[in-house]
Amino acid sequence: MAEVLLFHHAHGLTAGVLAFADDLRAAGHTVHTPDLFDGRVFDILPEGMAYVDELGLGEIIERGTRGAADLPDGLLYAGFSLGVLPAQRLAQTRPGARGAVLCEACVPISGDWAFGPWPEGVPVQIHGKDADPFFVGEGDVNAAREIVETVPDAELFLYPGDQHCFADRSLPSYDADAAALLTGRILEFLVRV
Repeated sequence: MAEVLLFHHAHGLTAGVLAFADDLRAAGHTVHTPDLFDGRVFDILPEGMAYVDELGLGEIIERGTRGAADLPDGLLYAGFSLGVLPAQRLAQTRPGARGAVLCEACVPISGDWAFGPWPEGVPVQIHGKDADPFFVGEGDVNAAREIVETVPDAELFLYPGDQHCFADRSLPSYDADAAALLTGRILEFLVRV
């Protein structure tokens, strides 16, 4: 069974993120869910993003790194949207990563924003909606395609629709069918890694 470090999106550590973690735990995996927002949860995404702007993306990434500090090597790093930043950084830079699951966001592996090349032997799954204004509209899907083209064990799954945070059952953007498919694919991935 895998040990997973799961980072939340810009709404905060919502009941939906915690429920997703519980789904993974029910399948026998150990899941850690650090709170990058110190208990703050936002009903609407612009409020959450305003809080992220106050903190700064660098601080979000550092909080994620601190969330991993007392955990063993050999983790699988996962994130939803904003949480992809610390998850991807750790997967690419912390020794011993077992894999990465990046949902609704992706950082390029080349260029100014890159954390560096993708580490050899670290599998990755990337999930997003095919008309998500953030994932597709802001170019994250292109970063995902770059990873899939260059990393031997990389998969990109696109789901129909424009919802962001579609796997969080506590939000209006929740898409039960797509979330079930995403969860099933991630559970299969966790068994494989």
